[in-house]
Amino acid sequence: MTTKPKPSPWTLAARAAKMNPSVIRELLKLTEQPGIISFAGGLPSAKTFPVAEFAAACAKVLHEDSAGALQYASSEGYAPLRALVAQQLQDQSRAAGQAWDVNPAQIMITTGSQQGLDLVAKVLIDTGSRVLVESPTYLGAVMAFTPMEPEIVSLAADDQGLDLADLQTKAPGARFLYVLPNFQNPTGRSMSEARRTALSTLAANCRLPLVEDNPYGDLWFDQPPPAPLTARNPEGGIYLGSFSKVLAPGLRMGFIVAPKAVYPKLLQAKQAADLHSPIFNQRLIFEVMQNGFLDRHVPMIRSLYKAQRDAMLQALAIHFPQAQTDPDNSLTWNTPSGGMFLWARLPAGMNAVDLLPHAVAQGVAFVPGAPFFAGAGDPRSMRLCFVTPSVEEIHRGVAALASTIAAHRS
Repeated sequence: MTTKPKPSPWTLAARAAKMNPSVIRELLKLTEQPGIISFAGGLPSAKTFPVAEFAAACAKVLHEDSAGALQYASSEGYAPLRALVAQQLQDQSRAAGQAWDVNPAQIMITTGSQQGLDLVAKVLIDTGSRVLVESPTYLGAVMAFTPMEPEIVSLAADDQGLDLADLQTKAPGARFLYVLPNFQNPTGRSMSEARRTALSTLAANCRLPLVEDNPYGDLWFDQPPPAPLTARNPEGGIYLGSFSKVLAPGLRMGFIVAPKAVYPKLLQAKQAADLHSPIFNQRLIFEVMQNGFLDRHVPMIRSLYKAQRDAMLQALAIHFPQAQTDPDNSLTWNTPSGGMFLWARLPAGMNAVDLLPHAVAQGVAFVPGAPFFAGAGDPRSMRLCFVTPSVEEIHRGVAALASTIAAHRS
């Protein structure tokens, strides 16, 4: 005799219905098979993790102040790390030709930059608030914003960044614009200096706050990107940064730079969320970053990623020779000048979601691009990550992708 299950006593909050699983992560379950060459993940290369430096930092931190490193800490974050971040942001902005007076009191250490997005959503978004995003945009940001029930509005964009005419039309009444100006996830594109200058002026004139997300800005290949948008109007911007792409993502460390008008509320939201980010991890990062370590370490990451990008571009050119002359009948792609991703588009009539399982069957995986759009997505688009596979795997993976596309053309 079977027992009828009892009804659940739990009543979920209405906002829980807005919390949906990541479409990308669900699709990536297809790729969790041995032997798959994956262009799908957004993971930094494990070759770049400074293991020896972290081992030494662990020993030093525990030897010198184990009580402080293992105790509760301030919600704002480890003061020496905040000061170091402020100095680095000032130096980088000055090198790009833009003065930016960053006070450590404006900086909050977060549990990854993803937490920064969550805090921004909680503090700035009401039900029905209009939030502007690029098209396409970072899926994790949309996931963070959606439970607050905003109206998420996509802005047109080209390879130089946002379409400013479209922004001017949609800016009135918007709560903020979320933007990734450097080597954007998912497209890998970067915003030009001219576009940044015009965007900053337009946003200031419209009193439109900017939420600037910059996890990839240090990963440039040939020349550093222009100065941050926030540096041009510090009172009108919130800046999000990350240690994941230059040190180690597993430590889950990021930071927010926020103006006085919003910092206290962001801090209160953080206190409600987790009291503070792990102080041991903060101290490790501070120790590893001493004596200009990133100045020596990050160029190695850039060199590695540039070689892998070049390998992917070479392989694509070999296997899709018609890309320039007959783009409707070939895979096409862009050429990112930094970061971890390039953006590709299938031949006319194809759908990346439908193609994915066939590609996995041939031993290669990618991420379909449509989920990265806040509105209707481009079914032909896909994101290719070039930093995790080896050069040899990149060539084999692109060959497998080409044969899969050829076999499933409509």
